[in-house]
Amino acid sequence: MSHYDVIVVGAGAGGGVAAGVLAEAGRSVLVLERGAHQGYADERRDHLRNHRLARYGHSTGPALNGHPRVFVDPAGVAQSVRPFDPGYHNNAMAVGGGTLVYGAQAWRFLPQDFRMAQEYGVPAGSSLADWPLTYDDLAPDYERAEWDIGVAGDSVGARRIWPRARDYPLPPVPHCGIAPALAHAADALGWPHLIPPLLINTEPRHGRAACTGCQHCVGFACPVDAKNGTQNTMIPRGLATGRLTLQPGAFVDQIDVTPAGHVRGVRYIDASGQVRHATADVVVVSAGAIETARLLLHSRSAAHPAGLGNRHDQVGRHLQGHYYPRAIALMPEPVYDGVGPGVSIATTRFNHGNDGVIGGGMLANDFIVLPVIFWRGLVPPEVPRWGAANKEFMRRNYRHVAQVMGPVQDIPNPEARVTLDPAVRDRHGMPVARLGGTTHPETVRTAEFMWRRAHEWLQAAGAVRTWGPPPGLTLSAGQHQAGTCRMGHDPRSSVTDANGRVHGHDNLYIADASLHVTNGGFNPVLTVMALAFRVARAIASR
Repeated sequence: MSHYDVIVVGAGAGGGVAAGVLAEAGRSVLVLERGAHQGYADERRDHLRNHRLARYGHSTGPALNGHPRVFVDPAGVAQSVRPFDPGYHNNAMAVGGGTLVYGAQAWRFLPQDFRMAQEYGVPAGSSLADWPLTYDDLAPDYERAEWDIGVAGDSVGARRIWPRARDYPLPPVPHCGIAPALAHAADALGWPHLIPPLLINTEPRHGRAACTGCQHCVGFACPVDAKNGTQNTMIPRGLATGRLTLQPGAFVDQIDVTPAGHVRGVRYIDASGQVRHATADVVVVSAGAIETARLLLHSRSAAHPAGLGNRHDQVGRHLQGHYYPRAIALMPEPVYDGVGPGVSIATTRFNHGNDGVIGGGMLANDFIVLPVIFWRGLVPPEVPRWGAANKEFMRRNYRHVAQVMGPVQDIPNPEARVTLDPAVRDRHGMPVARLGGTTHPETVRTAEFMWRRAHEWLQAAGAVRTWGPPPGLTLSAGQHQAGTCRMGHDPRSSVTDANGRVHGHDNLYIADASLHVTNGGFNPVLTVMALAFRVARAIASR
């Protein structure tokens, strides 16, 4: 049995950062990642098998067989779902996690996002709460994430929105596609706008190439390795120290404790199927909001009969993600130019300050849409799904259709949660995650408000017509899953403290979006990374 200073479970946005920081701080680190260590060369460029459209599976998730979850729909009907089913709420599983295949939008949360209860009050039936830290507390870690990982952004536009001490290290992507028309429309509407910050090299940096503008960004690995994630930044930095050991294909099913309940290490199944144990002074769980909660709940013992960190039944609750209300438009002139990544204009005008709704969200144009995704989700409702009329619409209008969309800040519901299913087990014999509940109805009201703003923006840009269904009440998790082990001062309503340390444990930490008290009205990955820098710094100072 090997001993390390730190074991990190998961090598995604949070775990990859934590591992790299701790190795550079002189600690011996074991990183256990259930997914593969892969890159562009290992990936099939399959439009039906990728992380944006996993119609028949994908290379960045668990195997299709042997890794189910149980999804309980809003009517209370439970069904077993496989990794490519929407109810699975799948995050990418690989070295780098979602950062290998994400669209790489790198937004900071706003100061108000850390004090939502103070700003809006607490709606009945919700678990809306303030964070135990402020924007100012996290700002240095946001800056470090932007520079150590690498963000290309509109520094002038960003300074109008966030208090900042430093510009982005890379210039923004250029406007492309429908962005010029949307910029003109936003100016006419009086809406401020900027180019979204992206974790993408817009010029060569740190020995890797600049973005070539390909059409396969979100959902795929980068062909020139210009997309910045933990797999090509913090993990290689950690490996270069000689103190980081990375084990892909390793599935952790138990956090081990002493008879007195003190965390001492983990049990895992390695890539060859062998059960192994490793011990450590500190364990960091970074498996994503669903799998982190599942692991803590499964790590039961005489000292912790409800699982680790779960004395007050908080582990797995407050599951959040993002609603993505969208409007689709038919434009009179072509707006598709084939230049990726595609997303190049956004407005934060409606993240807060909207009469009658709580919070809000960001709106942006979209990444380049693959033809099969266009066929599956962007064709108007009256157009047949197959046949000559469908083909004619695709031929005539693929280059004329655009969409505006963006994440809406969830209002958390304590009954939206992860539990262990009592009957269904995975291939290793571990109870699978059971996902149930819905977001709070206030989230739907806010999403409806943002849906109308999306239509308004495209209409102002000259759309011939717009369409797209309004949002309805459902579970919100998806690839932006968060909140299941929220941080806070009070152990009765949270799982960790403000440094990610699990209440009641001196050596168990969490470093992923499980920590998020609220999930902001933005893509959350930069906040995941910033919190991981904070958590790792707290561990290194022990």
